[in-house]
Amino acid sequence: MSSGTDQMVILVDRQDRQIGIAGKMQAHRDAALHRAFSVFLFDGRGRFLLQRRAAGKYHSGGLWTNTCCSHPGPDEPLEEAVRNRLCEEMGIRCEATRAFDFIYRAQVGEGIYEHEFDHVFVGRYDGAVEPNEEEVMDWRWMDAAQVEVELAVNGECYTAWFGLAAVPAAEHYNLLRSRAT
Repeated sequence: MSSGTDQMVILVDRQDRQIGIAGKMQAHRDAALHRAFSVFLFDGRGRFLLQRRAAGKYHSGGLWTNTCCSHPGPDEPLEEAVRNRLCEEMGIRCEATRAFDFIYRAQVGEGIYEHEFDHVFVGRYDGAVEPNEEEVMDWRWMDAAQVEVELAVNGECYTAWFGLAAVPAAEHYNLLRSRAT
């Protein structure tokens, strides 16, 4: 599946039931609600693995965000899409658990909107990171307290969805961690 702008996305209703498909760019121009996912990986110290989107991305280029985000294709299981994109974007193979869902709408460029039913996944990863330069221009580990400060002080340096999902993702990951011990 291409992560390019010719990709097809799944249009959904507010209960995440599929109501059609559309080209990714058309869905973003029309602000059509579509299925998406965001992956938040944490290391053994509980730090976020963040990526800085490549400058050439069609929207939000150069902004910091969660480990990986994308859209499942038509007839592509959500969990499979998560695994595939983690590998394609960050060179990472690991398990991630579905944590929560949310809907948001944000203008992310001139005439471009994100209106997504976003499925948020969390997981632990302590291995090597080998990002795809077409997708990612930089990456870093950042602790949760630092993320909260950064969002308050430099929120414009982060994607619209990251600010909405980061704190609940960290809380969910910590809950999973505490249950595992």
